[in-house]
Amino acid sequence: MIVDRYDPINLFELVPKLTLEMEPQLAQLDVLLDDDELFSVVRADLIQRYPNSGRLGRHSTPVEVILRMLVVKRLYGWSYEQTERFVSDSIVLRQFCRLYLEPAPDDTTLIRWANTIGANTIASLNDRAVELARSLKVTRGRKLRVDSMVVESNIHQPTDSALLGDGVRVLSRLLRRAKKALGAEVVGLLGKEAFRTRNRSVRRVAQRLHRIARRKGEKTRKELKEAYQKLITITQASCAQAEQVVEALRDQDDGEAGRLLEHFEHFMALVEQGIDQATRRVLHDEQVPAAKKILSLFEEHTQIITPTRPARCGSSVARF
Repeated sequence: MIVDRYDPINLFELVPKLTLEMEPQLAQLDVLLDDDELFSVVRADLIQRYPNSGRLGRHSTPVEVILRMLVVKRLYGWSYEQTERFVSDSIVLRQFCRLYLEPAPDDTTLIRWANTIGANTIASLNDRAVELARSLKVTRGRKLRVDSMVVESNIHQPTDSALLGDGVRVLSRLLRRAKKALGAEVVGLLGKEAFRTRNRSVRRVAQRLHRIARRKGEKTRKELKEAYQKLITITQASCAQAEQVVEALRDQDDGEAGRLLEHFEHFMALVEQGIDQATRRVLHDEQVPAAKKILSLFEEHTQIITPTRPARCGSSVARF
């Protein structure tokens, strides 16, 4: 369930012997981000993540915390992992992000919420920020400079087989963690098959795919499709196991189970998208538009740059 904010606490009053204050830049942003319109625009996007996010489920990371942590990340040019660590360790940043004494959301949670905020919302936030800056006479707001530089993404060759293999490895790793978190009684009810890892099967099929890919001819195409069908079947089996374990995790009430549940839900959606993509491209010989392709389970922002006119260099994989 989407939560707006935590109950306010002034952390600076808890350590009266220390003189703590925000730097001027943060202090100004602190005032600007109290704007109700900015808050409501972001909340409207986050509430669309699931059909009943507004009224059902476990409490989410508050909207106010997400917005402010993403602003801090952008302000200092940190990675998501650095943002989690630095905000968690700093009293000043905890106060600015309205995190107070609560645990900081981990980097994967921040990535997931950041991806939920749409392009139209970002445009609205930029417009509102300019409007506020003009009202405070910080700027005239006649020009807006945008950094449109792209950076090469740190991923391996984005093949469908590698994507499915990554999916099985991630789900197998989460299944091992869930087996420890659920306890012997629940594990016994689910059975050993629910926690089976399929990494060895994936490795064998991947090696076979590499051998087939070196050959040519119509027979090779048929063998390639058969190998991909087997890889897809293995990945679907891992997803079915994950669904069983997810149902068991929903009945648990501890923090570790909650974190695992979030990871499962996040990666299962991506793996299922990868299965659909491989089925369409390899088995049905369909052309999947570049904008709809998933290229990595971990660098989700990675996109294919498709030139609108002929260029000397070909398309490249990049992240924005």
